[in-house]
Amino acid sequence: MQRTLQPVHDLVLANHILAHEDVLDAFGHVSLRDPDSSGHYLLARARSPEVVEADDILRFTLDSRPVDPHGPASYSERVIHGSLYQMRPDIGAVCHFHAPSIMPFCITGKPITPVSHLCATVGTVQFWSSRDDFGDTNLIVGRPEEGDSLARAMQGDWAVLMANHGAVVAGRSLKEMVFRTIQLCRNAALLLAAQGLGPVDPLTERETALSAEFNLRQPVLERAWDYWSRRAGGSTAAATVEAVAG
Repeated sequence: MQRTLQPVHDLVLANHILAHEDVLDAFGHVSLRDPDSSGHYLLARARSPEVVEADDILRFTLDSRPVDPHGPASYSERVIHGSLYQMRPDIGAVCHFHAPSIMPFCITGKPITPVSHLCATVGTVQFWSSRDDFGDTNLIVGRPEEGDSLARAMQGDWAVLMANHGAVVAGRSLKEMVFRTIQLCRNAALLLAAQGLGPVDPLTERETALSAEFNLRQPVLERAWDYWSRRAGGSTAAATVEAVAG
């Protein structure tokens, strides 16, 4: 069969982009539903996102079992990705992260509401606490039942804050997810800054819907992807996209 290499190239680049834009640091992870098999997803081995390379990308079933059981270890929280792909066929990419800009909201439970037109792509941000279903834990989402609980909390939306931990953002495509993830962090920073000046006037529900529709158009996503990839030292030139697999 023929397997495309472009998704692996793009997933590596997404890791580098999100690290360069201060979403990911030594921790956090990015996945992509396998375009060649909707029953699998792609995720790196346990490595810091900024240094992820093509050879680090592994394949998993939707119950987060590695296709190659003898491959290197991956992230302990990969069930976050598998649970979302199982519950939401519309999701094509997922990111879990702990960016400093969103942590005050994770710690206080205060909502992140859209305050600029680009940030409208985030939509409604849900909130999840592991204590509700599991009591006191080490806050690592490492068991399938924990991943499922988190996935349910996202409901039909695209982002969920995790109490005292971080956030998860999803998208229909990798580029949409990257755009939404960066904008969530920027929205959080803007919201915190605006609150220091006085009462905040967030977008209305209709403004949020219209702005999100406009900014999630493919030309906008491509423009942003081109900018972020070049900042991260990547290239938008197509990689070698086909290889023959046995």
